[in-house]
This record gives sequence, C-alpha cells and structure tokens, in this order.
Amino acid sequence: MKLCLFLVYCAIFFTVLGCRTSQLSRATEKGFTSIFDGKTLNGWVGDSTYWRVENGSMVGEIVPATIVKRNTFIIWQGGVTTNFELKVDYKISAAGNSGINYRSVELKDMPFAMKGYQADIDGANKYTGQNYEERGRTFLALRGQKVVLEGNKKPIVTGIFANTDSLKAIIKPEWNEYHLIVQGNHLQHYLNGVLMSDVIDKDTLNRRMTGLLGVQVHVGPPMKVEYKNFRIKKL
Repeated sequence: MKLCLFLVYCAIFFTVLGCRTSQLSRATEKGFTSIFDGKTLNGWVGDSTYWRVENGSMVGEIVPATIVKRNTFIIWQGGVTTNFELKVDYKISAAGNSGINYRSVELKDMPFAMKGYQADIDGANKYTGQNYEERGRTFLALRGQKVVLEGNKKPIVTGIFANTDSLKAIIKPEWNEYHLIVQGNHLQHYLNGVLMSDVIDKDTLNRRMTGLLGVQVHVGPPMKVEYKNFRIKKL
C-alpha cells in the first residue's frame, strides 16, 4: 500500500514538474515574445459574443443562439506581421473550423472580418495545416504540397513532400502546436514540429508582405476553439 501511494505521489510530482518545465521553456524561448497573457483579452479586439478567456486559453465559441452569418475574428493590436515566427497551441471541437490569419487586413465595411493568408484549422482535420487565403485566392497549398504562386495562375505544385494522410496522423486529438515561419515570400506551416505546407508567393499583384494577425471562428454549426501560449518572434 505504501509503495502504491509513493508511486502515485511520484507520478503527480513529475507531471507538475513537466508542466512547469514546459511552461518555462516556452517563456524563455530565445527571441519570442508572449502576445496573450492567459487572463484577459488585453491587446486583442473581437466580438465578445464569441470570444472570451477561460482556464488560461483564448476561447472562440459559437452556440445555437449565436450562429454567425460570416466568419469573425479576434485581432491582435500589438503590431503587424511581416517577417516572423509564430508559435501557438490550439484545441478544436470535432465540428469546429478556425484558422490563424497573418499579413492580413481588416475589412472596413465588415467589423472583425479579415482578408489574407490563413493557417487553416478544422476539427475533422481535412484542412488543418494547409495555406488558405481568406476572401482572396482561396486554396494556396494543400497539406503536403510545396507550391509556387505566379500572377493570376492557379497554384503550381512543385513537389509533394509527404502524403496528406501521413501528415494527418501527426495531428493530435487534443492540444497541438502550430508554428508559422514567414519570411519574404516564403510561407511555411508546421504542426507539432512537422512541415505541413510550403508556399513561395511570386504573385506581386495579390500577395501581401505585411499585415494584421488574428484568429477565427467560422460560419457553420456550433463549435469551440481554444488557443494558448501565443508567442511571436520578428525575423
């Protein structure tokens, strides 16, 4: 009995130690700055009908009484995204659809609506990891694709670096870490340390080299998405 209790205490101790070590390593990542305090939405602007803070996470939720007619975002007010790395943990419900917009603009006639690059996220993991342009050129690179964009042409797939199903297997049912590396016209989306999509945007007419950062709740059925450990590094 004493041995069992000892083992239980050890398990609890190392679990807590592991969580604190993980939090510390994130907090001290060289060059990265936290942009969400885990307690308030200070520094972010969105519709409070859909966005709140809960248990240290930024939560976007649609319930039957608040079904949206168009996608709505909460937008970071701390600056623009140009050349940067972004890391954030997310969790999404099975019917959920969300995304991380960057180098984007907020539409003047639609509050909290954004146009621009998006690191896609959905609960079914059909789209998660791909590069999608919200209110723009739409699908830029599917999961597993290396793509070049030129003029008004369709995306040119220059390589398939992994099978989409093998990449889908990397996505966890609970928390995942998204990592974006965006420099010049090169846009890379990683999930849990694995490259998901790779875009070189040579379309000088339609591309954006700087813009706002925000996260989305998408038109559709009731859903919930959670984000935490938002941190960014300028390149």
